[in-house]
Amino acid sequence: MKTNLSHFPIEKLTQKLRIYNWSFPVLTICLICLIILFGCQNTTKKDNGVIHLTLWQGINPPVNRDVFNKLVDKFNQTHPNIYVESIFAGEPDQQLPKILTAVVGNVPPDILSFSPETTGQFVELGAIQPLENWLEKLPVKSEIPPNLFDELQLDGHIWSVPLYTSNLGIFYRPKLFQAAGITQTPETWSELRQAAKKLTIDRNGDNRPEQYGMLLPLGKGEWTVFSWFPFLWSAGGEVVTKNQPNLNNPEAIAALQFWQDLLLDGSAKLSAPERGYEEDDFIAGRVAMQITGPWTYITKSKVDYGVFPIPGNVERATATGTGNFYLMKTTPVREKAALKFLEYVLSAEFQTEWSIGTGFLPINLKAAQSKAYQEFASQKPELQVFLAQMPVAKSRPIIVGYSRLSDSLGRAIEASLLGESPQKALKAAQERLDLIWENE
Repeated sequence: MKTNLSHFPIEKLTQKLRIYNWSFPVLTICLICLIILFGCQNTTKKDNGVIHLTLWQGINPPVNRDVFNKLVDKFNQTHPNIYVESIFAGEPDQQLPKILTAVVGNVPPDILSFSPETTGQFVELGAIQPLENWLEKLPVKSEIPPNLFDELQLDGHIWSVPLYTSNLGIFYRPKLFQAAGITQTPETWSELRQAAKKLTIDRNGDNRPEQYGMLLPLGKGEWTVFSWFPFLWSAGGEVVTKNQPNLNNPEAIAALQFWQDLLLDGSAKLSAPERGYEEDDFIAGRVAMQITGPWTYITKSKVDYGVFPIPGNVERATATGTGNFYLMKTTPVREKAALKFLEYVLSAEFQTEWSIGTGFLPINLKAAQSKAYQEFASQKPELQVFLAQMPVAKSRPIIVGYSRLSDSLGRAIEASLLGESPQKALKAAQERLDLIWENE
């Protein structure tokens, strides 16, 4: 594989990535990624008459990824002139540097599956195509729930289409609740805290419980931020005011203090760093409660489990877990072919099979109303919890600069979970964001 380095936009890449406060080692890694991506693009095989498209995704757990890849294979079999290659690009936090490197290096994938909170960043880089004109002509548009469009739009344009939607709840082990004498699932923060205490068991008295009440995600990545947002909203708070970050407010402090209180009580266990979505401790009975959604492997395991809504404080709230597809800027021919695949993803056929196979809520109303999905949902009572929460589900801020906000917020949450006072952690995060916003 020969690569001509003279064509690499090294200076442009470095300038763009420094906007996101990346260190020199990270920049170096990105340059290496660019070389690999550029070289791989030059060696892509092209069959006569077949348009080869690359699709990057980070679908987890692997069983859900298998469902998706089988559906991609169906598309390829029914579209002989288009071949979509589904590539697992890593966890979302791992993907972002690769994506930005590929975009700035002009070697992006054709289709990208990613969270809607990054929309502003992709728009800022000029990496994605607006979709409203294309979507307006499709009959399937009327089959998409109207409330999902909040996560697709920015500055008057639709920038993505949904692959799935869902929201966060709290999974629990009924047998452990029964053994602890808990007969009702918590509905308030106070009840959740008391339940976590009762569910924490130190059998040998070594101050290292064999069973904790709850798992909290340790890390500064998006999973931690995502898991914390329902508590912010249930405290009646926000972290954006007039498109400006506003982290250091009483409601945010209260939400972060609640998480810290669970740790101070000794009734919450921290996950391994940046691994708060893994279910091993829950399945093994080392924790009795875990914040996650219906996509979790727990639903496919053999353990006893139930789900209850995120407990409220001032109000009830949860966070939507929506995964979107972006049409990357490439060439007119490739973009036209990619839109064929996106239309397939929105269809009732795709959404019915995908939702039944993964546990995500369908984003197509006909799929949700289909006999197959209704039969499936009737056998999965936990889905009713997530469906019932949809009216109080909110999306994380869709603003330019969300990645910087999330990074600073994640650092504050992590610092607080490791012992820093919530007030001090959020104050430091806000000061950091003030500097970033002033320099933009």
